[in-house]
Amino acid sequence: MIDAVGKPQTILLLGGASDMGLAVVEEFLSRGPARVILAARGAEDLSDATARMNAAGASAVDTVEFDAIDFDSHPAVIDRVWEKGDVDLAIVAFGVLGDNEQQWQNQKLAVQAAQVNFTGAVSVGVLLAEKMKKQGHGQIVAFSTVAGEMVRRSNFVYGSTKAGLDGFYRLLGEALRGTGVNILTVRPGQVRTNMTKGLEDAPLTVDKEDAAKAIAKAVDNKKTLIWVHPLFQPIMMILKHLPMWVIRKLPL
Repeated sequence: MIDAVGKPQTILLLGGASDMGLAVVEEFLSRGPARVILAARGAEDLSDATARMNAAGASAVDTVEFDAIDFDSHPAVIDRVWEKGDVDLAIVAFGVLGDNEQQWQNQKLAVQAAQVNFTGAVSVGVLLAEKMKKQGHGQIVAFSTVAGEMVRRSNFVYGSTKAGLDGFYRLLGEALRGTGVNILTVRPGQVRTNMTKGLEDAPLTVDKEDAAKAIAKAVDNKKTLIWVHPLFQPIMMILKHLPMWVIRKLPL
């Protein structure tokens, strides 16, 4: 269980090479050692992530082969994760960004984004909920985006898949209310990670370390939703209610 000082004993990172996900695990490891399970496609290539977790103070690091779009394999993957005991914290951090202008004009790329970002996340979400409900405790952290409030023209393929994830996890949390399982849906704006390397900073861009601290604090406080940069909440609320003819004039 996550103890009174917010230290989990076992942490699962789905998307084991995710820079942002690893930063969140590092933040929790700063509170004390824990067993870390890194699940990703090509698990044998997670040597850098494993070294990073060991350097952060993990008591042990296990790797598990996980393909987000091999849905039929997911039950066996999650069973394997639980073989050594309960999982206290599971982070759903996998996803693909892609080039929006290519995606909306390429059926294969659009479907890939939908399968990874939404269907894969739903698949593991159901399985994680089942396991944690049975053990009577647990925390799931799911990475959404500010597009969970409003999808924008500039990245509407990615944004729409994440909006679907956002709705699923927020209401999965409601379905699990009273079971001892908590779900935190995270809406970051742009975070400086390996995924965004080479991109110009968007407004309100934050460092991954600051995002990780905000996420850990939200877990401590049993929040169900967090805007990593709090200014995004009123901004997106306003944009959501503007008519489309106004939205078209904005650099979105």
